Amino acid sequence: MSSNRRRRGGDFLAVLLLFLIVAGLGWLWWHQKHSEKISRHQPVAAAKTPAPVIVSQPIVKPPPPDKPLVQPAPPPVLLTTNPSPALVVTPEKTTDLSRPVHDVFEAQMALARRGISPGSLDAAMGSQTRAAIAAFQRSQNLPATGTLDADTRAKLTLDTPLLTTYAVTTNDLVRLQPIGKTWLAKSEQSALDYETILELVAEKSHSHPLLIQKLNPGVNWTNVSAGTVLQVPDVNYPEPDGKAALVVIHLSEKFLEAFDAATNLLLHCPCSIGARFDKRPVGELKVKAVAPNPNYTFDPAVFPESPEAQAVGHKLILPPGPNNPVGVAWIGLDKAGYGMHGTSGPEQVGRTESHGCFRLANWDAEYLIKLAWVGLPVEVVP
Repeated sequence: MSSNRRRRGGDFLAVLLLFLIVAGLGWLWWHQKHSEKISRHQPVAAAKTPAPVIVSQPIVKPPPPDKPLVQPAPPPVLLTTNPSPALVVTPEKTTDLSRPVHDVFEAQMALARRGISPGSLDAAMGSQTRAAIAAFQRSQNLPATGTLDADTRAKLTLDTPLLTTYAVTTNDLVRLQPIGKTWLAKSEQSALDYETILELVAEKSHSHPLLIQKLNPGVNWTNVSAGTVLQVPDVNYPEPDGKAALVVIHLSEKFLEAFDAATNLLLHCPCSIGARFDKRPVGELKVKAVAPNPNYTFDPAVFPESPEAQAVGHKLILPPGPNNPVGVAWIGLDKAGYGMHGTSGPEQVGRTESHGCFRLANWDAEYLIKLAWVGLPVEVVP
């Protein structure tokens, strides 16, 4: 009896388990079908776009009034200094000769060949070049503007090449010697000649030393040997036909002019004048003496402002030479202590002042000596 009860209980549990399995499988089937219907009839929600990320700039508070905002300084700009470029002069063709000038250097050359000096040739349009152009314009009855206008170019012509060559000689090298720094040292030298080949060549060609260096960029000027061939301006003043009849010195404009008896211009050149107004003689003077390549008498009384001169205490005789204080020429005037003369620093003529004499570049003083004579009238105008 009991065994039958146990068998019936086990069957019931088996049936119950089977029922649960079937029910579970049915529920799963129903849930899947039901979900597909819902998905076909309900809209699909769009994906949300993420909100943009806003990054705010930091707020910079202005500085207090007494502490201004200081901007950082920009880095420094480094400028390189280039050496002076070479001066290139194009060789002239035969057909180019007897033509108007093209530029400042050509104008300076054409003027100098006419005895109208623009100062040391430097290929630059400065006050002395403008004064020389104005002098040429007056001589040609043109308006004295001092500019290279068309009418001036038409009459200011070149008829020979601008440059020539200069070969350094052993005699040139032998002449070179350092110049003493004191009056006493200079008085003890055998001559006050050139110190360097550059100085010698520049003066022989009426040129600024920088121009000679530009024309010869490959030359080592500290070691020039005999036989070195240099390019230099080919400039010589015209050989005068006679003597001057009058010399006029313009103090305010710092130039000297010489004329013949027919008032033709023979020489125009820059001129240094006395530093003090009371040392500038105005009026009519006459030439009293003409001395090429003179020595120089140093008188301490003429240099009261110089402690060195006062320490010497007596007169000294300085030997001749281009570096002599009066250069290579002295033309004495009938006013004691005054004269027209050369100088050891031609580049400074017309730019610096003297103790009272009229100072010229050596090449201009040499030319003036050819025109001068004892008794020649010299008029000094303000």
